[in-house]
Amino acid sequence: MFPFRIGQGYDVHQLVEDRPFWLGGILIPHTHGAKGHSDADVVCHVLCDALLGAANMRNIGFHFSDTDPQWKGVDSKVLLSKVVEMIREKGFEVGNVDVTIVLQRPKLNPHIPEMKTCLSKVMNVSEEDISIKATTSEHLGFVGREEGIAAHCVALIYKPEK
Repeated sequence: MFPFRIGQGYDVHQLVEDRPFWLGGILIPHTHGAKGHSDADVVCHVLCDALLGAANMRNIGFHFSDTDPQWKGVDSKVLLSKVVEMIREKGFEVGNVDVTIVLQRPKLNPHIPEMKTCLSKVMNVSEEDISIKATTSEHLGFVGREEGIAAHCVALIYKPEK
């Protein structure tokens, strides 16, 4: 088996009024938040999917079903921490991750350093191993109409030499 594996993740959530907006493990001030069974943090969710995919372990919904009451309202950092633990149990470590958030507003660049700090602690990796970028959809589609948020992620995991 090759010691390096790559996975990718994609997630979308509807934005609704009067809901906290959790993103990259931090609370973002905004009039809308992402709707979901958990806290609907799309960054944590795509990280989970990319890491699980790289380890050939299916996806976030397989392990943390949105029909299971134990995950209702859960902090997505808990899910991400569990996923990192799961891939480590298979002998893998997180190499690096690259996340792209697609959101019309609010502007996210001021929040990215705090997201990286938070996520590095959750995944127990260096902030240098976490890339987060934000873009808009130029007012096109559900993101452009501010009805939702999307995120993409690629992740590299590896098996350390023994």
